[in-house]
Amino acid sequence: MDATYYPPMDPLEVLHLDHEVILLDKPAGLLSVPGKGPDLADCLLARVQGAFPDALLVHRLDRDTSGVMIFALTRHAQRHLGLQFEKRMTKKTYIARVWGVPLEKSGTIDLPLIVDWPNRPRQMVCHTTGKPAQTDWRMVKDEGETSRIRLSPHTGRSHQLRVHMLSLGHPILGDPFYASGPSRDYPRMMLHSEELRFKHPDGGQTTRIRSKAPF
Repeated sequence: MDATYYPPMDPLEVLHLDHEVILLDKPAGLLSVPGKGPDLADCLLARVQGAFPDALLVHRLDRDTSGVMIFALTRHAQRHLGLQFEKRMTKKTYIARVWGVPLEKSGTIDLPLIVDWPNRPRQMVCHTTGKPAQTDWRMVKDEGETSRIRLSPHTGRSHQLRVHMLSLGHPILGDPFYASGPSRDYPRMMLHSEELRFKHPDGGQTTRIRSKAPF
């Protein structure tokens, strides 16, 4: 994997803005939060805070994943949303293009995950020391050599969707860590956060924000 960081320079794409929260469409290739060192300082959090100084972090997306990401605009909203993520009260839906076509049309992957220390930040399945991780999946479209899958994680483990799809034998196209051979030969990782459903910090109304996959 090329370790050089070339973040995309797309302007901020605001999906929703009110007095408590802001949701944006994160481009693929941009860190959610700063990495270690000045060369990894550019990230969505810094860009959002440049335009909305009160913005506070709630959750993260992998650098190579695009799509819906929420930030709080008050401490109350950050606590409220943080609790929802911690207690798995939010509902996240992703779209992925993967290598091959699953034999089944849908299923649930229940495989515990842990960091692969010698190869970090890679993660791996480990039934002894791994943390529980569950993902529902459903095939949306058979594309021949590839397929389009909708993914709904129940847990939020690092690289969960990526490792779980690899475990099925269908790595996400363009994944720099887990794809190999022709499945890796894509201009970006084909994983997009399509929808986030949450309880609004002001009043608790169920709010659903969507972003169409750009692939």
